[in-house]
Amino acid sequence: MIKVLFFASLRERLDEASLEMEAEGLADLGAVLLRLRERGGIWADVFAADQTVMMALNQEMTGTDTPVQDGDEVAFFPPVTGG
Repeated sequence: MIKVLFFASLRERLDEASLEMEAEGLADLGAVLLRLRERGGIWADVFAADQTVMMALNQEMTGTDTPVQDGDEVAFFPPVTGG
C-alpha cells in the first residue's frame, strides 16, 4: 500500500486528508496522479493535467517520473505563493 497525503487547499477541496492505494500497477508518481484523476468528479479537476501540484515522496520533493513502491508515502500540495 502507498499512503497518499493531501495538504492545504487540496485537502479542503477534496475533503480528505489522506488515503491508501494499492502499489500494484503504479510505476511512478505520474501513475499515482492518473489513478487519482480516474476517481472522477473533484478528483479529476484537482489533478487535471493543466493543474499545478507539488509532490513529495517520503518527504522529499520530486517529480512525476519518480518510481514508487509498496510502503511509500506520497504527499500532494498546492504550489507556494506569496508576495
